[in-house]
Amino acid sequence: MSLPHAILTALLEKPSSGLELTRRFDRSIGYFWSATHQQIYRELGKLEADGLIRALPSEQPARGQKKSYEVLTAGRAELARWTAASQDPKPHRDTLLLRLRAAAVVGTAGLEADLRRHLRLHERQLAEYREIEERDFPPGRDGTEDRLRHLVLRAGIDLETFWTQWLSRAVAEFAELPDGEPTSPA
Repeated sequence: MSLPHAILTALLEKPSSGLELTRRFDRSIGYFWSATHQQIYRELGKLEADGLIRALPSEQPARGQKKSYEVLTAGRAELARWTAASQDPKPHRDTLLLRLRAAAVVGTAGLEADLRRHLRLHERQLAEYREIEERDFPPGRDGTEDRLRHLVLRAGIDLETFWTQWLSRAVAEFAELPDGEPTSPA
């Protein structure tokens, strides 16, 4: 249910076409709620059919022209309702953690290299988030919108910091393990 709300949020920030939304997802919302081009277009159609958004009138004939959308009063009300509603956290699912658990019984062959690869990926993502923070949140930007957006970015920074620290510890632990054999009999 969150993709429609992510789209409503983005459209309230700035009326956009589907292509513009896709680009904006790639640059911001997609860091924590990803969606494909097709998913965004499909959801725009549903939101329009539900009366939550509308296509802005075009100055030229619509054929071949991109449609831009804006949020209607009902869409703003739905987003406000959803924002205020209580939600329980979702259980964390991570295949890397499951693979580590499986390695305890089948052996660790190949896993250390992938842990190192994950570490590099998380280090790059952390560096990117820190660059965004430095660029987009200089001292003095303390309006409500900026503070809340910065809070979301800080969540990303804190998560990537956790993963880089944990993966560094995991790689160090792997260096102390025996030759990759299972730790318990098959």
